[in-house]
Amino acid sequence: MPNKEFSPTLSQLRTFATVAENRHFGTAATKLGISQPSLSQALVTLEQGLGVQLIERSTRKVIVTAAGEQLLPYALATLQAAELFVTESRGSTGTLDGVLTLGIIPTVAPYILPDVLRTTAAEYPNLTLRIVEEQTNHLLQQLRDGQIDVAMIALPTNVSSLVEKPLYTERMAVVVNDQHELADRHDLSLDALHDVELLLLDDGHCLRDQVLELCRRVDRQPPSQNSWVTRAASLSTIMQLVVARFGATLVPESALDAECRKPGLSVSYFSADVQADRTIGLVYRASSSRGDDYEALGAVLQRAHEAALERATDFRARN
Repeated sequence: MPNKEFSPTLSQLRTFATVAENRHFGTAATKLGISQPSLSQALVTLEQGLGVQLIERSTRKVIVTAAGEQLLPYALATLQAAELFVTESRGSTGTLDGVLTLGIIPTVAPYILPDVLRTTAAEYPNLTLRIVEEQTNHLLQQLRDGQIDVAMIALPTNVSSLVEKPLYTERMAVVVNDQHELADRHDLSLDALHDVELLLLDDGHCLRDQVLELCRRVDRQPPSQNSWVTRAASLSTIMQLVVARFGATLVPESALDAECRKPGLSVSYFSADVQADRTIGLVYRASSSRGDDYEALGAVLQRAHEAALERATDFRARN
């Protein structure tokens, strides 16, 4: 029997929605940051209060009941309305006030964050900016789950439920050992990729995918998936491998000053007519009402990237 006095909490609705989406109690508990017993208790309390079974549990799988499927859209709508309520209240106090969680990919974060944090601290003192550095797929999932507000990643995402705001396009450069035959060149074509042993970031990094796409454009056979040199998790590690003459790599312009100062490295550049670049932008949920905040944040991020490019230009002039 349903309890006529019962009113579900947002936490209970979020528990139901997360279990229904993931069809797994352990995964749902991890995403919500709670224990499985706490998750199960919240779901049981919700079902008992409503007098309806929402989730059918078995040892093998989790099934959303017919009643659960019928009620799930209302739970999601309620959670979305609550999020809009909170974001509207933040926005009413002024642009870029309150808490904002920014996800950012590892091949962008180290090169612009110092400028971003300095600017936001000086110009938006009422903003609490939280940073999550993750690979693109993880950021998109966290965005869909509401764990972050906005993500700075390579575009496009091809996700219809998300809004994309391009911020800048930056060119790639080739980093080789300073004894390599391609060292100090400023007129490379994409065919130069045939002349180097490419070192790539590990699977999941969008920069890896962008480099492989350039290889496909010139029918360059990509490095073997089983090759140990493709397991680097950061550009800094790859730079050490280049110094040691294990191969060469491609890096975005914004990373040049920070990553290529090491002795033994040489940076070569593609000809101006060669399209070897990537587009970086902001991505956020279409349901979000913080568009003005993201517009202001985007301007800060663009300025930080311009500062990184100035450092890259100085680096190029010195070398």
